[in-house]
Amino acid sequence: MKLKTLVVIGGILVGLILLSGIFSAGFVAGRTVASIEDIPNIFAENSVNMTEVHQEIVDVSMGDTPQELEELFEPFWQTWSLVEADFVDQPVDHEIMMRGAIDGMLDSLGDQHTSYLDPDMFERANATLEGEEYEGIGAWVDITGDYLTIISPMPDSPAEKAGLQPGDKVFAVDGDDMTGIDGEVVRQRVIGPKDSIVKLTIIREGVEEPFDVEVKRSSIMVPTIDYEMREDNIAYIRLFTFGESTGKDLKAALKELLKENPEGLILDLRYNGGGFLDTAIQVVSEFIGDGVVMYEEFGDGKRKTYNARRGGTATEIPLVVLINEGSASASEIVAGAIQDRGRGKLVGTTSFGKGSVQVYTPLRNEQGAVRITIARWLTPDNHQIMGIGLEPDLVVEISEEDFQNDIDLQLDKAVELLKK
Repeated sequence: MKLKTLVVIGGILVGLILLSGIFSAGFVAGRTVASIEDIPNIFAENSVNMTEVHQEIVDVSMGDTPQELEELFEPFWQTWSLVEADFVDQPVDHEIMMRGAIDGMLDSLGDQHTSYLDPDMFERANATLEGEEYEGIGAWVDITGDYLTIISPMPDSPAEKAGLQPGDKVFAVDGDDMTGIDGEVVRQRVIGPKDSIVKLTIIREGVEEPFDVEVKRSSIMVPTIDYEMREDNIAYIRLFTFGESTGKDLKAALKELLKENPEGLILDLRYNGGGFLDTAIQVVSEFIGDGVVMYEEFGDGKRKTYNARRGGTATEIPLVVLINEGSASASEIVAGAIQDRGRGKLVGTTSFGKGSVQVYTPLRNEQGAVRITIARWLTPDNHQIMGIGLEPDLVVEISEEDFQNDIDLQLDKAVELLKK
């Protein structure tokens, strides 16, 4: 089977699902960039002619000469040989050494979104973004901070029923301190089989001491979209993710809602950590009829322009978009285009600020995959999002008291704007 490289604007990935698969990364469908056959197996057996291996590297990198690369890699192979010959615990595992080398190489780039996924992680990550049943606690999370952080519990999930809230940080899992532990490793500790119990020690803003929350894992169907016609004649759509079928589901929802002639439409992107780039373009094209919706800017300064696709269902209806600190990546593409093009107002709080594009490439011999940031994206007015986020047209905060009492001031403000 010919493996393909996949491009996603992963969430927050940034938002990851505490199920059996990674959420925001996608992996299932995207833009094909190159096949794995085009990429050399750098970590070949020592018996391989290293000059030929280095030449393969040159063919891909278009960088140094074979001689320069051979000299560059001499310390690596020297270290490999020394470990193989002299390390006290023999025999050494070449496969683990190879994976560690890849992991360290990507980590040295200093980009939290560029990383290595070992085969087990990659298998878990190969789940689609919606419509699948998984086992876990049911929460979107951020693995990139000091602690694994809850972005949002899924509706009616074990995480929501246990009282976990956006912003909660996982300090310990089953009594084991997670300080300094990679977020993906912590995530792996939290997922588990249906009906099993996991004890999370939570750090919550405004609460002086960490406290324990026991969550009973369950089978969870990942949501993609929810919608309704409100009694005040305002149409409401919430997107939970930008998955493979989100564009199709959105179009169907819009057609159904617009038959009832609503006064306006609210698109809720709060706590939506992103997903596929192509889906983001599909979604924004439902609201913007033509013209630029984003730019993709590469390391060499070149740009690719993305325009809205024709045939949008809701290009005229008054529109308000809800965003907050959990709106990332693909959500920010949609919200940024709507804001810059003057198509609608943004209400809520500043978005997450995930403005980069990753390529996921499966490695040879079923050795997992690498995720590499290849570009940053900009809004139609050339606004940089990475590390900054989108500023709403109307900033509306929701207090802890509001949250506890199910008071949604952001939604109320959106309705108020549309009623005017």
